[in-house]
Amino acid sequence: MAAPPKPFAGQIPLPLMRQGGSTRIVIGPANEGVLEACRLADSWPFRTALLWGEQRSGKSLIARWFAESGLGDAIDDAQGLDEDAIFHRWNRAQEARRPLLIVGPPVPDSWQVALPDLGSRLGAALNLRIETPDDTMIEGLIEAHAEARGLALADGATTYLVPRAPRSFAGVEALVAEIDRISLERKIPATLAVWREALDILGGGTGEQGDLL
Repeated sequence: MAAPPKPFAGQIPLPLMRQGGSTRIVIGPANEGVLEACRLADSWPFRTALLWGEQRSGKSLIARWFAESGLGDAIDDAQGLDEDAIFHRWNRAQEARRPLLIVGPPVPDSWQVALPDLGSRLGAALNLRIETPDDTMIEGLIEAHAEARGLALADGATTYLVPRAPRSFAGVEALVAEIDRISLERKIPATLAVWREALDILGGGTGEQGDLL
């Protein structure tokens, strides 16, 4: 009998892909169910799953990790691709008996697929949703985005920022980017005064999301 998969812990590192932003999958209640489901991809209906969630929630990182880990194939930003091409990819995956992770919203509720054969198949796929990050995950996101930018945050940064940060993936990323910008432009360390100013610029320091997305 096969041993059960080990639980995820910490973060999943990925090679640097771009300047700024996290290059690690920060793991928490928002996405650990998705990652566990990816490890059991052979049990998906028709070995197909749709991955969706809010902006900047790490969907592309998870799709890349899924493919590079040898768990199956992945299609990113599927909603903007040619439907015939996606259908051919689905057919090839079925012929190879290989799981296929598709980054795209639920069908048909949020993604109106024009090609009937593709629509029926995607409608039967497993839906994997990344939820809203909690405080512990927001702390990890702040640290990961800062590390990717080479931004040194003064002691106490996460203690101060987490309860005041936007409650979204995109908002946290924007907050760290703003702290980095202020610090670089003024050539000053990223200390309390910089954190406060960044929060004010992005819509206040009360934990409200503001107009970040």
